Amino acid sequence: MKLEHLALNVINPIAMTAWYVEHLGMRIVRQETEAPYTHFLADSTGKILLEIYNNPPDQVLPYGAMSPLQLHIAFLSQNPEIDKDALIEAGATLVEELRLDDGSHLIMLRDPWGLALQLCKRAVSMLDN
Repeated sequence: MKLEHLALNVINPIAMTAWYVEHLGMRIVRQETEAPYTHFLADSTGKILLEIYNNPPDQVLPYGAMSPLQLHIAFLSQNPEIDKDALIEAGATLVEELRLDDGSHLIMLRDPWGLALQLCKRAVSMLDN
């Protein structure tokens, strides 16, 4: 089996989609223009999708109050410092920055809705090319 998507119930899927497309390089592959405003976003490879929607509205997790270790979305980054600065300028907030002994560089941020995002530059890739 292959992983197809991760689904998240969020406060404002329309605004979040626009931000993820503009600032994280994702693209919309399917969307609903009526409630629950479901959007499927593909990464640059087109091999993994993120589904965001608002259904039911009263069951959105308190992402901003959760530890990033409970839930985060990790993005590969060739230059985490530049990407971090651009995302902060776009409304993200810095949580922490780590440089691991193996040479990996990890930066944890929160998007404007509080969801944790991690920028990863691994010393050795964990993904198949």
